[in-house]
Amino acid sequence: MFKINRKVEYALISLKHMTSKHPGQLTSAKEICAIYHTPFDPTSRVLQLMAQQGIIKAEHGAHGGYMITKDLAKVSFIELVNIITGPIQLADCFHGNYSHCDLTNCCNVIAPMLNLNERMSQLFRTINVQELIASRNSIEKQIKLKPIAKDAAAAEARTKD
Repeated sequence: MFKINRKVEYALISLKHMTSKHPGQLTSAKEICAIYHTPFDPTSRVLQLMAQQGIIKAEHGAHGGYMITKDLAKVSFIELVNIITGPIQLADCFHGNYSHCDLTNCCNVIAPMLNLNERMSQLFRTINVQELIASRNSIEKQIKLKPIAKDAAAAEARTKD
């Protein structure tokens, strides 16, 4: 199954927070982690990576933090993914023009997988980060209201005691 890397999610969470809650103001990694319950080390690392690439600016010091400096409408989703995790790779068997898979010589899906990877990359080039973080979905509230399965099971176990 294709999944977006968690670190990319932390980057999107951070960028959305900075645009919606604090436009033009510094936001710390600790603040983002406290509000959204993201782990500090990966969240601060993605903020550092985005700062190194000029998407956000880092201010160091006791009252430091991060601020968006680049127009997010000019940053494609694939650019963000490349900054955080490197190039999109749908299959583990090949990297660019080489493969480290034992089945490469007899594999019959190399071309289809390469083509799929390229089409996904093309799609991600058409989505800009501003558009993505500003988007809405009608079932968002439903999802937030449903308890996570393990939390629901724990709550049910407590009521039986």
